[in-house]
Amino acid sequence: MSYLDYFHLELEPFSNAPDRRFYFANDSHDQALERVKFAVENRRGLAVCVGAIGCGKTTLSRRLYDALDEDKFARGLLVVIHSDVTADWLLIKIAQLLGVHETAPRKLELLGQIYQRLREIDNQGRTAVIMIDEAQMFGTRELMEEFRGMLNLEVQGRKLVNFVFFGLPEVEDNLRLDEPLRQRVAVRCRLEPMSSATCMNYISHRLAVSKGNPSLFKPDVVEKIHNFTGGVPRLVNTFCDNMLLETWQAKQTQPTEAIAEKVAKNLDLDKPDRSKSILDELLGPPNAGVNKVNAAWSVGKTGSLDKVLGFLDEA
Repeated sequence: MSYLDYFHLELEPFSNAPDRRFYFANDSHDQALERVKFAVENRRGLAVCVGAIGCGKTTLSRRLYDALDEDKFARGLLVVIHSDVTADWLLIKIAQLLGVHETAPRKLELLGQIYQRLREIDNQGRTAVIMIDEAQMFGTRELMEEFRGMLNLEVQGRKLVNFVFFGLPEVEDNLRLDEPLRQRVAVRCRLEPMSSATCMNYISHRLAVSKGNPSLFKPDVVEKIHNFTGGVPRLVNTFCDNMLLETWQAKQTQPTEAIAEKVAKNLDLDKPDRSKSILDELLGPPNAGVNKVNAAWSVGKTGSLDKVLGFLDEA
């Protein structure tokens, strides 16, 4: 018997794999989604959404992708998993996301293809939107200059392409490499960790989606979880998953404060300021090993976003 059977759960409630069924709307995410949608709907050019590791940037990028109607938007999502990229690589990926099937070998011709495709999209009455997840990987002035150049493409005062950067706070450092681009940021938002009350609702929501008891974690226990994790969603998932495992092994009916203390010790979270460091240990630092990974995963108009779940296995 697994803990799923023990707690009468149909799904793993605290898996960190992206899954639309578990999407939880909280104030921070809702406000950020509103702001970036405003930016693309009104062709503001460039929007930036940053947050610490595990705060839900990838989830938000997927929500934005789903929220944009294909009849009104030509949208693409680029998930970057390495920092060894060139301007030519970037332009090819953007062209492919926009629907250019056979990209030209020379940069000038490629830029012409991108421009023509953007004009086609505009003539269709649609807006071109490219979302970049893990945008902190783009850490060179050359790449920032390419984005600035594309943002200069306009027709009758309308931006032909809009970008939304999702990433760690280091994205702002990248933007400072090209001051004119930084000044073009029309909308900025930041995802914050959950409050204690939001954390309670978040845990209950994930249990309910899993067809389990949404009141399985009592308020005093959730308060402990929040204190140990700092309200970072990904870390809350890891913590709760371990708590269910410990509760099952102990043959208890509900997670307790004592079990929370044990899990915190096992995850090395029982010391102050450990939520950030334990995430680094579980996930690796933001750029750990990225230079060794010679792969990237892009999702265009006809691609399945669910394939993103397996992009690391494909690398």
